[in-house]
Formats: sequence, structure tokens, C-alpha cells
Amino acid sequence: MTIDRMVMALAGTMVLLSVLLAVYHSPNWLWLSGFVGLNLLQSAFTGFCPAAIIFKKLGIKSGTAF
Repeated sequence: MTIDRMVMALAGTMVLLSVLLAVYHSPNWLWLSGFVGLNLLQSAFTGFCPAAIIFKKLGIKSGTAF
């Protein structure tokens, strides 16, 4: 799996987790979904993604975007 796919998988997991926590625990967990969305948006424009940097240091092979 490449860094690109890992970033997408992490983002999707975090969004689903925050929605489940918002439904079953507290609506404040939706802030996590907003943070993930903003991070994806700024990554699209700037090319800077903290998750991609971490995955790269962990030895995941590079993809097309990162």
C-alpha cells in the first residue's frame, strides 16, 4: 500500500470514527471530522500533509501525490 492510499484510509477511518462517536457519545466529536476535512483541503493546495510525513518515516513506499 502506498502513502496516498494510507492517507485516504486514515482520513476515512477518522471521519467514520468521529461520526460514530458523535452519534453515540457527544456531538462535539464532529469537530474531528471538520479538522480532518480542513487538513485534506489544505493538503490539496499546499502539498503538506503531516500524516504523509509520518507514514514516510515509517517506511511506507511513496505514491503519486506524496
